[in-house]
Amino acid sequence: MNNRYAIRFGKDGYIKYTSHLDLLRMFKRAFKKTGLALCYSQGFNPHPKMGFAQPLSLGYSSRCEIIEFETRMPHTTGEIMEKMRSEMPPGINLISCIELDEKIKSLAADTVAASYKIWIPTNQTEEALKNALKTYMEKEEIVALKRQKKTKKMEPVNIKNMIRKIEIAKVGPFAMINAVLDCGSKSNCSPELIISSFCLHCNINSPRYEVEIERTELFFVNNLQF
Repeated sequence: MNNRYAIRFGKDGYIKYTSHLDLLRMFKRAFKKTGLALCYSQGFNPHPKMGFAQPLSLGYSSRCEIIEFETRMPHTTGEIMEKMRSEMPPGINLISCIELDEKIKSLAADTVAASYKIWIPTNQTEEALKNALKTYMEKEEIVALKRQKKTKKMEPVNIKNMIRKIEIAKVGPFAMINAVLDCGSKSNCSPELIISSFCLHCNINSPRYEVEIERTELFFVNNLQF
């Protein structure tokens, strides 16, 4: 019997500085406390059948984190939400829970894109920022330095075709970028590549620690909605 579920949750405040592994451990403890027994993999070192659709970088807040998991016994989604909410720390907001169809192999494998809000401090006007974004997107190639997984070296990559949608507006002292970027195992564009290449393009020298990033949505090949 299929007892697979997915919880969508938000992450904000100090918990956004919690690592991916520590967040997994937190959910594992929460499942144990609630009595929602997880299924485990086979072998010498069994692991709970649980994982994030797409792990979020340290320091990012989010309105769309999704954890998928499998339980030994069937539960209603309402029961799961009620029990898990009582074990969540400040900064974690459970939004919804659905039962996953057997046809869905893995949300991680089915993720294709993500939307982000990026706030960059700047004194440039909205008109100047929009003109800069226009010339940025008109370039034949948008080159950014990206760390390669195998070599760990920083190498230039063309990210233009990884940008699905991008808009900019001036909100107070910030340039606010709304972007939909490739996200997943086949193609992945980190917001960091947009920040570095766009700031270089329009001469914004804001320190990276003053830039805020929030993930607002994940998109899947099967049009699954949460």
